[in-house]
Amino acid sequence: DQGCDWVHVDVMDGHFVPNLTFGPPAVAAFRPHVKTFMDVHLMIAPVDPYIEAYAKAGADMITAHVEAGPHIHRTLQAIKAQGVKAGVSLNPGTPLSSIEYCMDLLDMVLIMTVNPGFGGQKFIHSGVEKTRKVREMIGDRPIHIQIDGGVTPETAPLVSAAGADVLVAGSAVFNGGSVDTPEVYGANIRAIREAAEAAQ
Repeated sequence: DQGCDWVHVDVMDGHFVPNLTFGPPAVAAFRPHVKTFMDVHLMIAPVDPYIEAYAKAGADMITAHVEAGPHIHRTLQAIKAQGVKAGVSLNPGTPLSSIEYCMDLLDMVLIMTVNPGFGGQKFIHSGVEKTRKVREMIGDRPIHIQIDGGVTPETAPLVSAAGADVLVAGSAVFNGGSVDTPEVYGANIRAIREAAEAAQ
């Protein structure tokens, strides 16, 4: 209700990343309460055995890490076979060459601008140039570029100007608000959106 366009769900397994979050039953439980596009980011390994469960739980898009297994084509094909959109995520130290030959299977490239696992980390600025290079790789394909990590009103313009069109914000949205003051969340979202749009 406070103006977000998508809901981004971080799924962590305590193995691929050092934190533990939601399984498919939790995603299915809050799907009826989410009226916007639900983007499920799987920070798990292996990923392929769980794709069907998250699709059935209500994901509109499933994003898998290129680092999570040796067969990213197979993973993306499995996601598409479930009738949902497919994204691929790259950790900060992962080269773009790892996705060069699967671009035609993608609906989105997620560029991590922190090392995944915990919120509230500092933005890694090399992600700006990485974003610019991904935009060049995409060319005229209808592929989103999503930025996840350290997104604030200060960093949003940097990645927006470089070509990102989907920004994930956690701490910058929820800081200062509560269930009793949801309008704070809305103000934080607007600040990020306005900063990003001004840089386009």
